[in-house]
Amino acid sequence: MATIDIGIKEESRKQIADGLSRLLADTYTLYLKTHNFHWNVTGPMFQTLHLMFETQYNELALAVDLVAERIRALGYPAPGTYSDYAQLSSIKETAGVPKAEEMIRLLVEGQEAVVRTARSIFPVVDDAHDEPTADLLTQRMQVHEKTAWMLRSLLEA
Repeated sequence: MATIDIGIKEESRKQIADGLSRLLADTYTLYLKTHNFHWNVTGPMFQTLHLMFETQYNELALAVDLVAERIRALGYPAPGTYSDYAQLSSIKETAGVPKAEEMIRLLVEGQEAVVRTARSIFPVVDDAHDEPTADLLTQRMQVHEKTAWMLRSLLEA
């Protein structure tokens, strides 16, 4: 591999790439969970949730590409297998097919988990003056915080 000289030390690039790998795993796991719930949701809110989940998984599908490409730009391979994601993700799979309200609750938890993972990477990103990664993390946190809020709103009586 050619030497990478983008103004970020190799040790910092590695730490950032490792953090982004966790973010990628969380994002992909949430994508899969959201897509699964899109396919399997039932009940009186079917149409609303079916369309909402579709919008969310499409956004997540685009996000995984952005995160993976940033890892590559830093000079490291992006994880891309289910076993990698299972090891790296803070989001657990959901067994079976939960009821619609439980799907919403689980997706809120997943959205919030992605925010926590993104936020946890910031100290090393700030120390390295890695503005492109900081920008990516900020954008991802905004999307996930807003999505979590919208989903939580569905749970209020």
